[in-house]
Amino acid sequence: MPAYAALIRALNVGGTGKLPMVELQALCHQCGLTDVTTYIQSGNVVFKSRRGAPAVRQVLEAALADRLGKAHAVFIRTLEEMRAIVVGNPFPDGAPNRVHVYFLDQPPPKTALASIKHATTEEVRLAAREAYVHYPDGMGKSKLQLPFAREGTARNMNTVTKLVAMLEALS
Repeated sequence: MPAYAALIRALNVGGTGKLPMVELQALCHQCGLTDVTTYIQSGNVVFKSRRGAPAVRQVLEAALADRLGKAHAVFIRTLEEMRAIVVGNPFPDGAPNRVHVYFLDQPPPKTALASIKHATTEEVRLAAREAYVHYPDGMGKSKLQLPFAREGTARNMNTVTKLVAMLEALS
């Protein structure tokens, strides 16, 4: 049975989408997912499912909307995809807490780099269905605006690497 990571947008961030991880875990079990484990409070879940990624996404998004009263996008990745994200990190010398991966449903638009505003020291690289951003001065101090990022969710490389290890433990 395949193992997946689900990255949920705007869960327990800035006072929106409050859902304790124990409740998220229970919700995932109700959706028919097995071996469910969460990581930190920001909507990271690893699990197994007989369903394919699109079906898992659909059922999780519906359950979250029902439980929370509003839509929360869910981004599903396999172990192989998550490993490729780690290997493909174009900023291997950047501090892992300052290199973020923006998970998207589709490849970044061709205009993604041209649409960036207020970049100073940040660096951006595009990938298959992700964008990597190196925030050398920290994300909290950055004024960088990434219009395409509104369609995704970000995790730092520490989190991505941890999710890979959790997926490997399930396989």
